[in-house]
Amino acid sequence: MESRPERGIGQLVAGNILTTAGIRYGDREAFFCSETDRRFTFRQVDERCNRIANALTAMGLKKGDVVAVLTSNRVELVEILFALAKTGIVGMPLNYRLAPAELFALMNTVNAQALLCEARFKDVLDAAPAEVPTLRDRVMFGGPAAPGILDYEDLLAASSPAEPEIEVEETDPFYFNLTSGTSGLPKCYVLTHYNNATVTPMFTTMDVTRNDTFLTVFPMFGRVGYAWIAAGLYFGVRNVLANFDPGRVLQLIQDERVTITNLVATMGAMLLQHPDLPRRDLSSLRGTVFAGSMLPEPIRRGVTERICPHLYEYYGMQETGALVVSNPEDRKARPDSVGRVIPHAEVRIVDDHGRRLPAGEIGEIIGRSPTGTTAYYQNPEKSAETFRNGWIHTGDLGSIDAEGYQFLRGRKKDMIITGGQNVFAAEVEETILDFPEVVECAVIGLPDPLWGERVSAVVVVTPGSRLSADELVRHCRERLASFKTPKEVLLQSEPLPRTPTGKVQKFILVERHAGDASAAPDA
Repeated sequence: MESRPERGIGQLVAGNILTTAGIRYGDREAFFCSETDRRFTFRQVDERCNRIANALTAMGLKKGDVVAVLTSNRVELVEILFALAKTGIVGMPLNYRLAPAELFALMNTVNAQALLCEARFKDVLDAAPAEVPTLRDRVMFGGPAAPGILDYEDLLAASSPAEPEIEVEETDPFYFNLTSGTSGLPKCYVLTHYNNATVTPMFTTMDVTRNDTFLTVFPMFGRVGYAWIAAGLYFGVRNVLANFDPGRVLQLIQDERVTITNLVATMGAMLLQHPDLPRRDLSSLRGTVFAGSMLPEPIRRGVTERICPHLYEYYGMQETGALVVSNPEDRKARPDSVGRVIPHAEVRIVDDHGRRLPAGEIGEIIGRSPTGTTAYYQNPEKSAETFRNGWIHTGDLGSIDAEGYQFLRGRKKDMIITGGQNVFAAEVEETILDFPEVVECAVIGLPDPLWGERVSAVVVVTPGSRLSADELVRHCRERLASFKTPKEVLLQSEPLPRTPTGKVQKFILVERHAGDASAAPDA
């Protein structure tokens, strides 16, 4: 019988990222937790991480147990995630935008045994014992703990700063991640240590060095936020942590001399509309990075002209991690492309039967990489649909040209079939977004007895605008084929429903407007 390799041979484990950062970068500043105005060195974060790791094991938690975490973008999430990484305890970072009932359902799904929670979500912490039978321990930070709830800082103070001596393998589960939930409630899946120790190739294509300063405003409970945390530790980069607020973001870029930040299109639009933008010094920025949804040309143009001329973009799913990156040089060569494949990743375009398509043809994007998961948790039906023959089927439509540049054409489910004609929602959205008074737009297919689906646009306009649906229909008719022109435009003042990563939840809009009978003049 073959003997198993000793621990350390060929192992890629996430906890090592922080351990080595503490040694290599020591007393350099690692994080500015802007929400609490606290600054931490790499050595301090590693020590605090070890203390909470040892506190968790002293509480009786062991490798394989599940701990839920509920917090906004604070340094405690960094400490907790890497404490779990060093102990083999499995994390469930929760989306704080979900309703309490949804949070409890997720905790019950994974049999969470502890909940570490920011004080602002104390109502969830208080109600959790009655809703989650497996829950044994509750820990709170960011405010004084009540009786029956452990205080995070007290636990740290009473625990050892020594490195935990627990054997963790690269195939061990690290944490449960949630999808964005564009077609319903988020799906849950496990990410291993190997998945999370292999995120750095994306950042080499973004020219990251220790001279950078990150601004992390992506929600840190998801993969994107974690990736920027891990990359900062890996490269020795100072990382400014903040919850997204456009005025605050502009202030932090100026004051902290931020060099690069990751946004979604909605964030970019909000920054462009903010009255403080002309007054802020953003000259430190060497790049803005976009992901999470398609980047419409008006927003791309506005960002490069008014915020930073150098733009990076990347593409991937929560399930795959990043697959392709477009850097400023790629942008010059192919302005509409999301880039080319990164090291260790593979991307193909296939037809409905999974057959590879030639360069330039539109089909479904499939991908695989070391950062990719292989199944949804306790969801075999959806797993069989998404994970096939070693490839992850993204549900996105795109093409790859002869030089390897990838182009997005929208979601496969966003392809509207009206009167037998295929309409890509993204093309119509970009046309509408080019209208100056439009803030947001989502193009959806609504049931229609004549056309099968009718092209419909849900549009948010600037406050005080007198823009009419008829004007937008005429605008589209001048630029698009008649079958692509929306048959109705639905104007609204409230923002479109979005996931934490900025993707429009179109299923909500379809449910909301499926019964609407009114329409703009027939296109």
